[in-house]
Amino acid sequence: MRDTGSPISTVSRPLVWLFACAAGLSVANVYYAQPLLDTLAQQFGMSRSDSGMVITATQAGCALALLLVVPLGDMLNRRTLTLLQLLLLAVSLAALACAASTAALLAGMLLVGLLGTAMTQGLIAYAASVAPAHERGRVVGTAQGGVVIGLLLARTLSGLVTDLAGWRAVYLLSAVLSLALLLLLWRMLPPPVPLQRKLSYGALLASMLELLKSNRVLQVRGVLALLLFAAFSIFWSALVFPLSAQGYSHAAVGAFGLVGVAGALGAARAGAMADRGRAQWSTGAALLLLLASWLPLAFAGSALWPLIVGIVALDLAGQAIHVTNQSLIFRHDSDAHSRLVACYMLFYAVGSGLGAIAATSVYALAGWHGVCALGAAVSLLAWLFWRLTLPAEKA
Repeated sequence: MRDTGSPISTVSRPLVWLFACAAGLSVANVYYAQPLLDTLAQQFGMSRSDSGMVITATQAGCALALLLVVPLGDMLNRRTLTLLQLLLLAVSLAALACAASTAALLAGMLLVGLLGTAMTQGLIAYAASVAPAHERGRVVGTAQGGVVIGLLLARTLSGLVTDLAGWRAVYLLSAVLSLALLLLLWRMLPPPVPLQRKLSYGALLASMLELLKSNRVLQVRGVLALLLFAAFSIFWSALVFPLSAQGYSHAAVGAFGLVGVAGALGAARAGAMADRGRAQWSTGAALLLLLASWLPLAFAGSALWPLIVGIVALDLAGQAIHVTNQSLIFRHDSDAHSRLVACYMLFYAVGSGLGAIAATSVYALAGWHGVCALGAAVSLLAWLFWRLTLPAEKA
């Protein structure tokens, strides 16, 4: 039961899985293009280095969503906002599938990045707001597990559908799935917790700057997210090139995302560890694992099993850090959950965009080993930053 203005006393398993599945299907739209970069480059006359613009356009849409749209969850009815965004996402996906020029392609990617991100992060904030404090880490961790699995399976699905029916079918299929999800959410989403404080849109956006200036946990965990997702994007944005050179199909390249699901599932309990006060321990261990993952990943051009081991390690580490970060920033002030996740994910968007640009450029200059060296350097920087800020951060 729910008291007025209070979270659900305990969040049911079906509701948690609804949030996880919906977030996973939403975020998948942001990542469908990664195994398709070579196909898109050929069809739209782009070089390999320029193909990184496709990912960068998507991440630009992510940034706009985080700055301008996701914070609306702290101002408007979250349920109504979620359903409207999902409807617009379905329309944008259909339009992207019809893109006939590079400009139309990049514009479509920007819109899909904007609306897919708004949906995903809005659902995470929604889940956090309806969960009681003692199980918020578990709920957020499970929902975030859906996000990671969604983005990993996106590569598999887009590769398979492209081999069968072309890249446009990927986005048409996603539009249909979005409409089906719209009906399900309309029927099952719980009413949102009423907001205790009402802000105008201008005040809402201005308050995000204050959060970034004053919230120490948000600052530290945001920088960790930037470095983490730069490393993540460096790997996944460049992987298609050495595998395509070895003759792998789009479906095979995308299938490597299935390997990462094992790592994502293994880290789903990171939020529960944060609930028990072990956030710093899990962060340190995950950062070391992230750094170590680049050694087996360096063999992507010559051996299969080291690549699989490296992908599992990379995704396990990344998911554990990300879930722990969100569990910590959601500990207080449910009225600001949408702004907190928006501020935090701005760091993610910047890191992902920079990682995609760096990966394609470094691959063109130094090949796969250069990409792995870059990823290892970014991972080492993340560990050093965590160690230097550890005494100042209270988790």
